[in-house]
Amino acid sequence: MSADAATPTVWTVRALIQWTTKFLTSKGIDAAPREARILLAHVLGCIPIDVMTRYDETPADADRTAFRELIKRRVDGTPVAYLVGSREFFLLSFDVTPAVLIPRPDTETLVVEGLKHLAGRTAPAVLDLCTGSGCVAVSVAHKVKTASVLATDLSAEALDVARRNAATHGVADRVEFVTGDLWTAVPGDRTFDVILTNPPYIAEREFAELAVDVRNHEPRLALDGGPDGLAFYRRIAADAGRFLRPGGVLLAEIGWAQETGVRELFAAAPGLAMLPSVKDGAGHWRVVGAKRVG
Repeated sequence: MSADAATPTVWTVRALIQWTTKFLTSKGIDAAPREARILLAHVLGCIPIDVMTRYDETPADADRTAFRELIKRRVDGTPVAYLVGSREFFLLSFDVTPAVLIPRPDTETLVVEGLKHLAGRTAPAVLDLCTGSGCVAVSVAHKVKTASVLATDLSAEALDVARRNAATHGVADRVEFVTGDLWTAVPGDRTFDVILTNPPYIAEREFAELAVDVRNHEPRLALDGGPDGLAFYRRIAADAGRFLRPGGVLLAEIGWAQETGVRELFAAAPGLAMLPSVKDGAGHWRVVGAKRVG
């Protein structure tokens, strides 16, 4: 970052944050102040809130160079989570790489609903289909100390990340990871109290409308839900009943406009009775659920 008439001559932490916020904003990045703090904190080896207590410090030249390179990559579209290698989810920090979808606050709704249905169950068995970074499986195991969790994903690279996250948060002994395509990864004799899933649900026609950082950097394998976005829900609904214990619950995250379509698929599945759908904090439909009956 070179000094000129529009920039400070001394690059304190405050000056770096202020300049970078303006620069990122000019590039159309909405969360510019937050992202500037996260990236600078990563370079300085502290947490973002600590940056605010270090405003008068002047980072070393090497730190400013590293910060500048991160800003360039961010403007080129690389998500902040990939730049710093982690993302907060359900009050835990999860490692992320380009092999996994970046955990999002919307998915916390799925965890919350899962925990509601696990309450009061003794040594519950949980299945997390399409686990990705493991954020759902690990969060549930972290909160429910008696739960055992089976987590599956088609991507072996994603499961490597998920295993690291399970070890980091002390639940590796209660979360089993299996590579495979949906139900093919689940042993036929296993049944579960709660099945959670955040499957790929972006329709083919919607990819052109995605933000550049999502479309060009996050794994398509974790996004592509087929021509209408419902391909995985059809397959999940078809076999969910035989993997649920009596009274067991299936909960699926959905795209905000998919509530009707997914409800129809689950309602038509054998042995399932519908539960009320749940909205996220922004008021969008986010979780569709069903319960095994009969």
